Amino acid sequence: MVVNQKRKGVKQRGHNTHGHGASKKHRGAGSRGGRGNAGTGKRAGQKKAGLKGFRLGRIKGFLRRRGLRRDQTINVGNFTSKTIAKYVERGEAKKEGTIYVMDLTTLGYHKLLGTGNTDLKLKITVDKCSASAAEKIKAAGGEVLGSVVE
Repeated sequence: MVVNQKRKGVKQRGHNTHGHGASKKHRGAGSRGGRGNAGTGKRAGQKKAGLKGFRLGRIKGFLRRRGLRRDQTINVGNFTSKTIAKYVERGEAKKEGTIYVMDLTTLGYHKLLGTGNTDLKLKITVDKCSASAAEKIKAAGGEVLGSVVE
């Protein structure tokens, strides 16, 4: 014999929430302002979804290093006949006989380093110079004016 089964909706007649608990439950995402953190921008007094852990201003407890200057450096290997010709053309170096005279501080360099080699006679003025750079310039027949740093 076939049993007459009632449909689910008919069974729920007379029951306020149709089996979904309190009246606020079983609603779509639209009634909650979206899913997850969506829609939090319009709600006052809450953190915005995309700005978690983000603070404006400086981080407390840390101070920036003021006045810290890293020396601009140039290597001995940069002084090739091509580059020296460019410096002379621009007026940043002078040729006095066979010696090229340069002031690296006016070019923005504060230290001369010894990587590479040069065969040009150079008279260079610079704030600081490594010992190997001074050695290589003197070996080529030039001189360095400035303090030699080990």
